Amino acid sequence: MQQTAFNQDLPIVIGGDHAGFEYKGHIIKALRDAGLTVEDKGPYSADSTDYPDYAHPVADMVETGNAAAGILICGSGNGVCMTANKHKDIRAALCWNEELASLARQHNNANILCIPARFVSEDLALKMVDTFLNTAFEGGRHEKRVNKI
Repeated sequence: MQQTAFNQDLPIVIGGDHAGFEYKGHIIKALRDAGLTVEDKGPYSADSTDYPDYAHPVADMVETGNAAAGILICGSGNGVCMTANKHKDIRAALCWNEELASLARQHNNANILCIPARFVSEDLALKMVDTFLNTAFEGGRHEKRVNKI
């Protein structure tokens, strides 16, 4: 894990549901090992839970500028992504490989990465997080498009 393209004075906020619980722990460890500050919004066990209860607080922190970026993890990634994208100024991206994580940042200025835990390996999830956090928005022609969202 390298340094991040996001503001390092702010934490990375993370959350999900029971299907993403195990990956969440591994991602938190990797981020902290890299010297980044992480705020964990839950869940705090693998017991069945409702993803909106955790996706909304993650999106709130990013939306209000109290977090540099967010990471959400659930079984398909769809539920957390749909929930987060209900928030103004949130651009949550469902990614299942490193190229999509990179393009979400470069072209869409995504500020929350959504990971489908049941469809990617833990190793790939960690690589996507690294790619997402270390890829800058290209701006230019993409900025005009993002501003239309």
